[in-house]
Amino acid sequence: MSSSFSAPKGTYDILPPDSATVLAVREAIAAPLRRAGYGYIETPVFEDVNLFSRGVGESTDIVTKEMYTLITKGGDQLALRPEATASVLRAALQANLHRVGNLPVKLWYSGSQYRYERPQAGRYRQFWQVGAEAIGAEDPALDAELIILAVDAYRSLGLSNFRVLLNSLGDKQCRPVYRAALQDFLRGLELDPETLRRAEINPLRVLDDKRPDVQKQLVGAPMLVDFLCEECKAYHEHVRELLTASGIAFEDDPKLVRGLDYYTRTTFEFVHDGLGSQSAVGGGGRYDGLSEMIGGPALPSVGWALGIDRTLLALQAEGVELPTPNASDVFAVPLGEQARRVLFAQVTELRRNGLSADIAYGGKGLKAAMKAADRSGARYALVAGERDLAEGLVQLKDLSTGDQTPVALDVLVATLKEKLQ
Repeated sequence: MSSSFSAPKGTYDILPPDSATVLAVREAIAAPLRRAGYGYIETPVFEDVNLFSRGVGESTDIVTKEMYTLITKGGDQLALRPEATASVLRAALQANLHRVGNLPVKLWYSGSQYRYERPQAGRYRQFWQVGAEAIGAEDPALDAELIILAVDAYRSLGLSNFRVLLNSLGDKQCRPVYRAALQDFLRGLELDPETLRRAEINPLRVLDDKRPDVQKQLVGAPMLVDFLCEECKAYHEHVRELLTASGIAFEDDPKLVRGLDYYTRTTFEFVHDGLGSQSAVGGGGRYDGLSEMIGGPALPSVGWALGIDRTLLALQAEGVELPTPNASDVFAVPLGEQARRVLFAQVTELRRNGLSADIAYGGKGLKAAMKAADRSGARYALVAGERDLAEGLVQLKDLSTGDQTPVALDVLVATLKEKLQ
């Protein structure tokens, strides 16, 4: 009988054998980050609600509609993290990482985020990301580095049908001029009161509105690229040159704004054409003012987050199957209580020598135990009964060929290590 409980709406369980693919995706994304000097960080899944309302932006859908909030027994207002950048920056500031080491501080993370979304394929209320942040340096090479690392991660997974979208959002010098021009344009449109309110708080967010009736009215809207100051133009061109020199193809997208208020200058998104409306598999950008927004010093920074859920969907769309290790290299099949004790000790020793090994539990007979060995994916089965043990032997069976040979117990570990190299 199954449980009367099920996973909450908009969430799902990650179970074997699919969980092996999830781990492989995380490792593939993390590997280039480690090679580039990024250190691992974990932060709490809940934070002071103001960390996100200040950093992510009070006008964003994330803060106004999607954030899970709670009040503790002590009266503190907390929120499950809807994104990780603000949390990572808060942790770095709290630990004074920007003071104790060389800048930039390079960090990467892996974990789940939470948003009250309308559940659909590729959009869940709990979702997993791997992300990276480079804190404390304003350098086009950092922006390019992070984009290159993400592209290299996707390529290492075997993905090819993804595109890199690139834009610049300007800085505190040139964006206010554009903001005023965009607000003048938006005030002349027939927008609902909520969208008009958003236009007064952060008009760039209106450009990100996915509703067709809004997008239709945005034709002819002023583009930020036409308002960039000379310094921002030069910075953006430098990023583009570095990407081109590294063999990274990208598409300039003047409408790309992303959904968070803290972005400045470089912003980018990774999209996959096989995912329909949920085509974004990751994205990020530069957030030079976020540290000051949450009460820290000026620390220009850049980062990204890549979605595990959508990367898995992208792999499915391209028919890419990742190689995953077998749960066991060796599966022990004891025949009788004495054999169970001896093979249990051998399995323990195999594990201590770096081999993956398992044993039939629950007193299974030979037929049931061999079926379990086949299902385990192991390459070899160890079969032993009283007669084998009396002679100091076990039977080593190659499960792919069916060949079976006796092996002395005292050389079993060495024999298997040699065969499985």
